[in-house]
Amino acid sequence: MKNARLIKIDLLLLLLLLIVFLVAPFTFLKPTVIEQKLGSSTTKMLEKVRVNKVWEKPLHDVFLPDFAAVREVKIKKKMFFDFMRPAVVRQNNALLATRVKLNKWLEQVSLELPLSEQEYQALTVLVRRYRVNKNASPLSQLNDLLVRVDVVPMSLVLVQAANESAWGTSRFSRIGLNFFGIWCYQKGCGMVPGSRDTDAKHEVAAFKSLDAAVAHYFYNINSHNAYRVFRTIRLELRSHDQPLNPEVLATGLLPYSERGADYVLDITRMLRQNQQYLIEENTRLNRVTGD
Repeated sequence: MKNARLIKIDLLLLLLLLIVFLVAPFTFLKPTVIEQKLGSSTTKMLEKVRVNKVWEKPLHDVFLPDFAAVREVKIKKKMFFDFMRPAVVRQNNALLATRVKLNKWLEQVSLELPLSEQEYQALTVLVRRYRVNKNASPLSQLNDLLVRVDVVPMSLVLVQAANESAWGTSRFSRIGLNFFGIWCYQKGCGMVPGSRDTDAKHEVAAFKSLDAAVAHYFYNINSHNAYRVFRTIRLELRSHDQPLNPEVLATGLLPYSERGADYVLDITRMLRQNQQYLIEENTRLNRVTGD
């Protein structure tokens, strides 16, 4: 009996060893191969991520908040608006100061009082900058400049910046401080869009400072022929002593995007959705007419 039991145990052990021998390549060896493959793939993925992070260095020395790292929507919005606001305030204040001078000169010319040599030179610079007819009379030039040299409501600027830059997370805002989707047309003037057509030559402009980026946005709105309707709406509001309503002015931004009416609807929707951050700015700016 004992021998029979031992023989049975030996047979069981042999059977187990045989099973282990047969299965081992698929249990012990295979996971090692999988681990090696996964390890190699993971390493490549990590290397790719690291390459992407340093693929394009910022073209400026400005410290930018890491907007993408902020998960709380309300905090991100406030952080973004707070970051953009000072530069917009400075630009609007500069435009208002220029309007004061223009109104003074207009009063002088209307009374047939000559401008001083210094004033005339300053007027010539503004005429050239804002693309006003250089052959027109000083009276006509001053009236035209007062249509162009004017503020843009804070809330409208902030919402456009948020829309165009994906709340400060886009490549163009991070690398080139371009929060407004501004294009340029000289090689090397900015960043080449990844989706640009092969025969296209435009780049997305890069700026060295936030003030320069905001100033360029204002200059486009106030000088480019595409935004003539925007300026006309602004003039009508001023002429009737109406507030510079951002939603009304947004209708003049139809040419700003290839999306046309959908873009305007997006901007007006964002103005309404973010009123809790913007209402104070609207009230403050509407108290100032610049006239």
